Amino acid sequence: MNTDNELLKNLDKLHTTELGVERIKRNLSLDTDDVVDWCKNKINSANAAITRNGKNWYVNVDNDILTINAYSYTIITAHRKKK
Repeated sequence: MNTDNELLKNLDKLHTTELGVERIKRNLSLDTDDVVDWCKNKINSANAAITRNGKNWYVNVDNDILTINAYSYTIITAHRKKK
């Protein structure tokens, strides 16, 4: 089973909480109100590296790391890669 495609197949289920929206916007300095749509676009980009570790998906893309629960497809957090 190609687990990379599992997240891509279920992008329509992707969501987050109100606190998650605020956390992601703060951590990534985003100026958008639709954080979920922003994350979907990042996950779908050609240079996104998707891995699964335990119960979470990790998406490394454009110097950002998105953490997504693998069962509920909830975006937990996002942050910049440490240099």
